[in-house]
Amino acid sequence: MDQELLMRAEDGVAVVTLNRPERLNALTPSLMTTMAETLTRLAADPAIGCVVVTGAGRGFCAGGDVQLQAQAAGKSDASPEQRADQLRAFMESARLLHEMPKPSIAMVNGVAAGAGMGIALACDLRVIGDAARMTTAFAKVGLSGDFGGSYFLTRLLGPALARELYFTSEVLDADRIVALGLTSRRVADAALEAETMALARKLAGGPRVAYRYMKRNMKVAEEGSLSDVLDSEAAGMMRCRMTEDHAEAARAFVEKRAPAFRGR
Repeated sequence: MDQELLMRAEDGVAVVTLNRPERLNALTPSLMTTMAETLTRLAADPAIGCVVVTGAGRGFCAGGDVQLQAQAAGKSDASPEQRADQLRAFMESARLLHEMPKPSIAMVNGVAAGAGMGIALACDLRVIGDAARMTTAFAKVGLSGDFGGSYFLTRLLGPALARELYFTSEVLDADRIVALGLTSRRVADAALEAETMALARKLAGGPRVAYRYMKRNMKVAEEGSLSDVLDSEAAGMMRCRMTEDHAEAARAFVEKRAPAFRGR
């Protein structure tokens, strides 16, 4: 695997690490391609129950590598439409993190800017350290935004605040991230990896079929009507009632013990 991206798997958890620490893990075309390919594979891997995304060194992801973009300006023969298609392929990472049938966690260990913020927001959960910073950043470089940030911020914070954060590129420190509800939990920097991995292992050991349908319900809730959600919930419940995990959980409830889920 390209060393710009590292992946390790343990206890049913896949840890995907952006590995350009000297550039705060700024995204290159090769890194974005490898990330989309890796997440596609992990989404379909039955051995993986949870995916954690983080950055090497002191940052999560500084977004696109503006230095490389400046060097490449005017040197491509591709049309704007062709370049847009390529960027759209890169941005599959955001869709995969949001829609893959298993929980995803962003372990935010420093700055998450621009596309990096979009990647963090695409995950189901965000665990941040005290050093975490988030900013849309695009206005500062005269760009409009990518990697789903406008989608996620609008749904998480509402349209007015999402617009403000895009227009102003305000840098959110850990206190502000917590206050806005953009994180599920904040921990000390020294405990960030241990806390995140403990949560990831717990999720990986949970009822995986149920998680799949929970995420499907949430997607329908983001985009559909109440009737659509009720239909999705009904179908999901009937499927989950057929699982070994549900049968085990029912027995465990009667026997007053913790269930031992097997992910099927």
